[in-house]
Amino acid sequence: MRLLRRLYDWVLRWANTPYGVPVLFLLAFAESSFFPIPPDVLLVALALGVPTRAFRYATVASIGSVLGGALGYGIGLGFWDILGDFFYKYVPMFSAQGFAEVQHLFSTYDFWVVFTAGFTPIPYKIFTIGAGVFHINFGMFMVASLLSRSLRFFLIAALVYSCGQPVRLFIEKYFNYLTFAFMILLIGGFLLVSHFT
Repeated sequence: MRLLRRLYDWVLRWANTPYGVPVLFLLAFAESSFFPIPPDVLLVALALGVPTRAFRYATVASIGSVLGGALGYGIGLGFWDILGDFFYKYVPMFSAQGFAEVQHLFSTYDFWVVFTAGFTPIPYKIFTIGAGVFHINFGMFMVASLLSRSLRFFLIAALVYSCGQPVRLFIEKYFNYLTFAFMILLIGGFLLVSHFT
């Protein structure tokens, strides 16, 4: 929990630097295959700083996330035999048993599994890598990723753009509570996946 909080604070600090947008891209890219903090955190901070650029930031996050999802797919498709043990040992929520359940979900719901993982707090990285491991149709995977991740980030951008300063004041006033709620959602997503392990 402390590590996640430190990572969360580290991500937020980038919003106050000239490198915020490139870091948003890299964060969205990395979160789709291995990094634990979602890019929403930095997206909100950047959009609150300049609400008129909220949709530009959402575009950056969407592109980074979808490309990162393609990397996750590639890891699963071509390198899982080499990297699988590393992920099982060092990346939370990865297990052979859990992957068997992910395979079942893909065989039953394919598109909707990717879409749901991309839009909700469920850890997206498990499903991007799993899609490659289980040879899910790459075109379908990319379409589901693009739709779900863009919908998620553009909804956040629309909220910040339309509410702007009240959102900033609300976040500043209730920051500790919101951080706690965010962590609960993140852990809830982890627990949902680990339920299948």
